[in-house]
This record gives sequence, C-alpha cells and structure tokens, in this order.
Amino acid sequence: MTHATDLPGRPRPGALGGPATTRATCVLAPNPSAMTLQGTNTWILAEPDSDLAVVVDPGPLDEAHLGNVLATAEAAGKRVALTLLTHGHPDHCDGAARFAELTGTHVRALDPALRLGGEGLGVGDVVTTGGLELHVVATPGHTADSLCFHLPADRALLTGDTVLGHGTTIVAHPDGRLGDYLDSLRRLRALTVEEGVDTLLPGHGPVLDDAKGAIEYYLAHRAKRLAQVETAVENGHRTPSEVVAAVYADVDPRLWPAAELSVRAQLDYLDEHGLI
Repeated sequence: MTHATDLPGRPRPGALGGPATTRATCVLAPNPSAMTLQGTNTWILAEPDSDLAVVVDPGPLDEAHLGNVLATAEAAGKRVALTLLTHGHPDHCDGAARFAELTGTHVRALDPALRLGGEGLGVGDVVTTGGLELHVVATPGHTADSLCFHLPADRALLTGDTVLGHGTTIVAHPDGRLGDYLDSLRRLRALTVEEGVDTLLPGHGPVLDDAKGAIEYYLAHRAKRLAQVETAVENGHRTPSEVVAAVYADVDPRLWPAAELSVRAQLDYLDEHGLI
C-alpha cells in the first residue's frame, strides 16, 4: 500500500463527502478500516436540472448511512430512481437490498446474484436515468465482477475498488486475476486519452484530478511489485507468506493478509507466463 502523496493524481481537499463534480456527490459511509480507508464512498449522480438520481454502491448495511444517502438526495431535490453496484464486496453492496426497499429501486450489477428486480449490467451498456448518461466499463481484476462507470458529461470515471484515492488496491485472488487487472488498467488509461477522462471518483479515498497520471502510476506500481515477487522467488522464497514478508516489508503488517491475496495472484501470473 502506498500513500496518497505518492500518486500523480492529486487528492482534492474536502472530497471525502460532499459535491465532487457537477453531477456527482459523495456520501461517506461510517466504516473506516485499514482496508476501506476513511470508509466506502457512496455516489449520488444526477443531472442538475433533473429530479431523478442514480446511486452507486449504497455501501454497508447501516441504517443511518442509507438514511443519510436518501436525505442527501432529497435535500438536493432528487428522487433515487436506480441503484448500481461496482462489484460484490460487502462494504459496497451489503446495504443494497435494504436500500432498494427504502427507495423502491432496482439494483443492477454484473453478478446475477447481486441484482434485484431488473436487468443486469454488461460490457458497453449505457445507463440513462433522468437525462444522466453512464457508460459501463468492464474492469475485472480486483474481482471478476468489477465494473467502472464513465460519466462523460463530467469527464469523470467512478472506479469502485479498481483505483483508490489513497494507495493501491488488491487483486483479490482467486476471484481476481492479475492479467485481467492489468488489461483493465490499460482500458482505463485509454479512456483518459480517447474520451478525455480527467477525474477519478473512487470507491474509497478522495477524488483524483489527474486520472491519467494515477492510472499510469498503478501500472508502474504493479510492474515493480511483479518484478519484486519474481526476484523473491528466485531468492528462495516459495510460499505466499514468505514472499509477502520479503516484498511487503515496507507495508503495515495489518495489510499483509490482503497483500498475500495479491501475491498469490502475482505468483499465478508468473507461472502462467513461464516466468517461475
């Protein structure tokens, strides 16, 4: 895990909760931890002149948080009309069923097990609600079902756990795969060039204003870690826990169990490519 100051993207002061772009407002869930950073970012998206809103990642099953999301939307004159999920980790989706009850909305996700009352989400889908337009971008790697949402009108990208506002994310082996994750990062980098995306709205941590720089940092970080893992194996460290101790010595030991998931994914990647 790196620090936010190491990212080319500049964390925006005050972006932990509140308006982030013209169409996106963050409501921070009260679930801080070493893995969730300050907490899960629940995003309310709406066109300024519309009374309909889309909520991305209701977050944990916390009645006060879900009520706060609703109250924030209503204070802006919006009615929540749709709920979307970036992926199926509990800190993003455990509150979705209850939120659907509170709002009467469908829940759309890539994983059929997470959908409620409506169609799912697929690669290339365009979600339109109250004039708002969101493009679904498949970004497997952190998990197999990870998605990002491109908000063209704000030149922004909601990244879930694929890119964080602080540090770097894990590849959650065995569901997450490093090769998929690298391909996803390259896909997001292409959006910064081809579609002009310049702002990242992450699932944890503050907004990043240098989207291309942050994604390129992630790619460089992964290449560096992969080389370190390969070297550790060459030096006789065979088990994932041994590799973690050798490669992640600069990381808070509380994060070593999560780092081990990424190491397992890296070892699989190296084995698949005949590098170990």
